[in-house]
Amino acid sequence: MARVSKQQMERNREAIERVSSQLFRERGLNGVSVNDLMAAVGLTHGGFYGHFASKDELAAVASRRAAEESGQRWETLSGQPGKHTLQTLVDNYLDVKHRDCPAEGCMVTALAGDVAREGADKPVHQAYLSGAKAMLARLESLSPSEDEQQRHQQALVQMAMLVGALTLARATRGDELSEQFLDAARQALLPKGAE
Repeated sequence: MARVSKQQMERNREAIERVSSQLFRERGLNGVSVNDLMAAVGLTHGGFYGHFASKDELAAVASRRAAEESGQRWETLSGQPGKHTLQTLVDNYLDVKHRDCPAEGCMVTALAGDVAREGADKPVHQAYLSGAKAMLARLESLSPSEDEQQRHQQALVQMAMLVGALTLARATRGDELSEQFLDAARQALLPKGAE
């Protein structure tokens, strides 16, 4: 059997990380097997262990990658003139497209239930926690409050509402209740006159 070059190994690992990040967000950590991941990349199951010691290790790597992608999307969006606002974040987060495409969306919402069931001793827990803290920091940066404690408390409430509304909207997709969750959260987070 021919050996794979170092460059090809790096390309393979990159593909595994990219695809697993999407598949885990779309199907959940336990909804994707190593076989599924490798088949989606076009590689064999046996090649997986040349890159990762376990699926747990990959789940942490893929979660970190998803969090970084979310941060990059926000940087690009909020870097536009007049877009570094709570309204921009809320409008994009509570969008029907975000609801319908978890594979490309926020890992904080997509993996919350799975990470809660995994336990704090799993590598994905720390990766998830870092991603959640990064999202919280983004929300804090949008607050006009001078009081650090008040900014933090406000961001906690906003994040809980964003993640909760999106989770419920995904769970009720196909019913009018789904969009009602998104709209109600949007209205609560951006009351008229405060936008």
